[in-house]
Amino acid sequence: MTPALLLAQTADIDAWQAFWQYALIGLTNGALIALVALGYTMVYGIIELINFAHGDVFMLGAFLALTLIGAMGLEQAGAVQLWLGIGLLFVVVPLFCAVLNVTIDRAVYKPLRNAPKLAPLVSAIGVSFVLMNVGLLWHGAADKHFPDLVSRQNLLGENAAIEFSYKDLLVIGMTVPIMIALTGFVKGTRLGKAMRATAQDPVAATLMGINADRVIAVTFAIGGALAGAASVIYGLYINTVGYQMGFTNGLYAFTAAVLGGIGNIPGAVLGGLVIGLARSFGSAYVGERWTSALVFVILIAILIFRPNGLLGARTREKV
Repeated sequence: MTPALLLAQTADIDAWQAFWQYALIGLTNGALIALVALGYTMVYGIIELINFAHGDVFMLGAFLALTLIGAMGLEQAGAVQLWLGIGLLFVVVPLFCAVLNVTIDRAVYKPLRNAPKLAPLVSAIGVSFVLMNVGLLWHGAADKHFPDLVSRQNLLGENAAIEFSYKDLLVIGMTVPIMIALTGFVKGTRLGKAMRATAQDPVAATLMGINADRVIAVTFAIGGALAGAASVIYGLYINTVGYQMGFTNGLYAFTAAVLGGIGNIPGAVLGGLVIGLARSFGSAYVGERWTSALVFVILIAILIFRPNGLLGARTREKV
């Protein structure tokens, strides 16, 4: 074997290793996007509202997590106290985001249930700006460092060609069970069946004795809790938070929901993974500055051939 051939084969091996590393990064980031996208798609599926404030609920959840970490002194905590503190974050922050989301619905969206669809849409944009400014007052305009509480150690070994750290394990180990639990809840519980019935026909569901307002409140609570869990995972994984993170990540999450089929839970997950992979491979092979353009080119191309998204079903307009 000639040195040139050996060098070429080594380069091919390195290229494949890089490819799988980018794929892992894309799937991990895609799982985070999917968690936020589920909040968009669930609310739209029930009341056909695009809740543009959802991304900013996600942002405020990250700010609360940052505040709690400082209050509990987790940066200097021992291993047991550290993991108990992280566990507490996954309880308090989703609860806070769930209550905030339900409060927004009751205060802003509920009075506009029977208004023209443009009214709640514009209201959602207004709430988004309000929450963004709350975040600006809370932690200022500069991005904040989120403490690096989870080890970056490679679980595959220090000399392994592909890096799979405790951070990656945290993302996958938290997001996959949450998505499975959500799917089981929607498909296997009475409240989940009520949600599906309300999404299919709110009037018929009400006539059958389903409390539509309760179903909508639960939907907003679940969506907010998902955003809260995603904000904690995001902070622990990315280690940087800022008041504009809700807009950026909310835009990607909304795109994921549309890409998969707005109102479709598996579609939101699939859309998130597709966008995560597109961003990762785009940054690696096209260039970081072209990543956002690549994502939306993919979205436009798919919607041209499948206007209802990858898993969206064709539906007739309700009259």
